[in-house]
Amino acid sequence: MVTSTFARDALTADSSASDAAPRTGPKLDHALHPAGRWIFLAVLIGGLAYAGFSIAFDTAQVGESLAGGAFAFLALALLIALGFEFVNGFHDTANAVATVIYTHSMPAPLAVVWSGFFNFLGVMLSSGAVAYSIVTLLPVDLILNVGSVGGFAMIFALLLAAIVWNLATWAVGLPNSSSHALIGSILGVGLANQLIRGGADGTSGVDMAQVWKVLSALAFSPIVGFVGALLLLLVMKRFLRDKALYEAPEGQTPPPRGIRALLIGTCTAVSFAHGSNDGQKGMGLIMLILIGCAPTAYALNRTMPESATPAFVQTAQAASAAYRAHANGAPAGVGEARAQVTQALKTKQVSDPVIYGALATLSNDVSSRIAGYGSLGKVPAAATPNLRNDMYLVLDTTKLIAADTSAQSRFTAQEITTLKSYNSGLEQGTRYIPTWVKVTVALALGLGTMVGWKRIVVTVGERIGKTHLTYGMGASAELVAASTILLAVNFGMPVSTTHILSSGVAGASVANGAGLQRRTVMNMALAWVMTLPVAMLLSGGLYWLLLTLAHALGY
Repeated sequence: MVTSTFARDALTADSSASDAAPRTGPKLDHALHPAGRWIFLAVLIGGLAYAGFSIAFDTAQVGESLAGGAFAFLALALLIALGFEFVNGFHDTANAVATVIYTHSMPAPLAVVWSGFFNFLGVMLSSGAVAYSIVTLLPVDLILNVGSVGGFAMIFALLLAAIVWNLATWAVGLPNSSSHALIGSILGVGLANQLIRGGADGTSGVDMAQVWKVLSALAFSPIVGFVGALLLLLVMKRFLRDKALYEAPEGQTPPPRGIRALLIGTCTAVSFAHGSNDGQKGMGLIMLILIGCAPTAYALNRTMPESATPAFVQTAQAASAAYRAHANGAPAGVGEARAQVTQALKTKQVSDPVIYGALATLSNDVSSRIAGYGSLGKVPAAATPNLRNDMYLVLDTTKLIAADTSAQSRFTAQEITTLKSYNSGLEQGTRYIPTWVKVTVALALGLGTMVGWKRIVVTVGERIGKTHLTYGMGASAELVAASTILLAVNFGMPVSTTHILSSGVAGASVANGAGLQRRTVMNMALAWVMTLPVAMLLSGGLYWLLLTLAHALGY
C-alpha cells in the first residue's frame, strides 16, 4: 500500500512545476553498445572469481581447509553482502551523476562509467574506519560468536532487510539512504536478539550510545546539505557574477568549458567521497562473514609483519602496568577476567578498579601469547578465536575508558597516551580489510550504478525543484555533499550521500528562487521517516524466522 502510494506520488509532478518552465531534459535512453554487455559480464565474473581465488589462497596459506558445504555457504553469504553494495549503487551513486547529466556536462553513459570508476578509487583508498563503526553497533555477544547460528542469522537478516527496502524505494524512484536502511536493520536485529534472550542485556541488544552517535550524523547531514548548498549558492551569486552559471541549459548544448570542468570536478569529488564512505558499510559485515566461516585466515590480521610484534608486546605490557596501578587487586585467572570485562561491556560501566584489574590480566595474557607465537601470522588455528575475542574485548573496553572523563581524571596523561597506542595496535591486529574485499565491494558498487542509475537520476534532476537544474545549483549541491562526506570519513562516521545531495539540490533550488515540488519532497521525507521502523521490523522478523528455521533443522 505504501509502495503504491509512493509510486503514484513520485511519478506525478506538481502541475505548477510543469507550467513553470519547459524541460530541457537530457537524453537518458542511449543504446548500449553490444560490447558493453560483454565487458560488464566479464568484470562481474572476474570480480567473483578473484574473490573465490583469494579465499582459497588465504585459507590454504594458514592450513584451513573449507569443506564444499562450508565454501558454498560462505559464497552465498558473500553474494548477499555484495548484493547490498550492488543495490547501494542504484541509490547513492546515482545521485552523484544527476547534476552532470541534467546540466549536459557529460552524456549519461559516460557519466555513469566515470562515477563508477571514481567510486572504485574511493573504496580502494578508504581506511576501514567507517566499516568498523558500523560493526560496533552490533550486539557484542553476536560479534564474539559470529560463527554461531545466531551470528549468521544476524548477518543474513540485516543484509536482506536493507536490500528489500532499498529495492522497494528504488522501484518507485525515491532516493533512499542505504546507511539509514542498514542501521535500521542492525537495530532490528539487536532488539530482536534482546527480546529472544529475555531482558535488557547490554551484549544481547545494541550499543545505544554508538547508535545515537551514528544516527545523529545521519540526521544532521541532510540539514548540512540543505543549508550548506543554499548558502553556498547565495555566496556564489554574490561574488561570481557570470550569468551563465545561474541559467538552465539550452536544449542539449553543453555548458561553457570552465563551468563544465567545475561540474565534472564536483561529480568526481562526490563519487570518490561516496566510495570512501558508503563503500565501507558492507566491508565490516563481509569481514564478520569471513571470520565466522574461516576464522583461522581472517579473525586476525596475519599480514602484520613479525617485526611489529615486539613493539605491540611492549605497548600491551605498558598498558597492563597502567591498569594494574589503578586496580583494586586482579582476578585469579583469565577466565574470570574475561567474564568481568564482558559484564562491563554489558553495562558500559568501565570506570571501575575491578575492571582495571581484569584488563591488566587480559592484556598481560594477550601480550604473552602473541610474544610466545612470535607474530599474529603464527597463531595456531585452535587459539585464533579465543585470542581474537580477548583482543576485541580489551579493545572496546579500553576505548570506553579512554573516552570516559572520570577515567581520565584517574589516569595520567602519559597513561592515557599509552592506552590509545595500545588501542591502535589492537585495531591493526583485528580490524583490517583485505585488498580483495575492497576490490569486490568497489566492483559491486560501480556495477550497481551502471544498472540502476536512471530512476534516481530522474528524481533528483527533475522532481525536486520546480525549474530545470542550473549549473550553479548542481555545483553548489555537489560541493557541499563531497566536503560533508569526506569530513565524515575523516571521523569514521557513516553518512548518507542520498540525504546530503538530494537535500543540497533542494537547498540550491530554494536559493535560486525555483521553489520545490511539494509531493516529491513530502514523499522523500516520508521515506526518510519510514526507513528506520520498516528496516527494523523486516530485520527483526527475518532474524526470528531464520533462528526458528535453524532450530527446527537441528542447528
